[in-house]
Amino acid sequence: MSYLRMLFAVTLIALTTGCATGLNSYQKAEFDHFEAKGMVIEEKKPGLGAALGLLPGGGSFYGRSYGFGVVNLLFWPLSILWDPVSGYDASTAINYHATKAHISRLQSQELDKLDSELASGQIDLTQYTLQKRKVDEKYKYN
Repeated sequence: MSYLRMLFAVTLIALTTGCATGLNSYQKAEFDHFEAKGMVIEEKKPGLGAALGLLPGGGSFYGRSYGFGVVNLLFWPLSILWDPVSGYDASTAINYHATKAHISRLQSQELDKLDSELASGQIDLTQYTLQKRKVDEKYKYN
């Protein structure tokens, strides 16, 4: 019986170690690029997510992974082994997606303004094309 419990616990731990997936390499590079340009939106603090991971389920709850938070709560203190990483990764992923949405909104606003200027005759097609290229470069990664 104790062997089955141990097998169950190990299986459950293995399944929950990847509670919050971090960013893939492209997303990480893109996030670093936006961070270097000062464009990052920080909804969650990754350090706080990691620190809260030391509490029962805290990192997962902070990272909006409520189901995994309950599991980590049940497996505390073992969850101290993975929940700080999970809290950090979840916070970073939340910030990445918030930043992408913010940058998309900013780009759309600038392009809408350019469209309005072109439609009203304030700028001609050549100026529009040059300005649009600048806007695209400003928000582009690569």
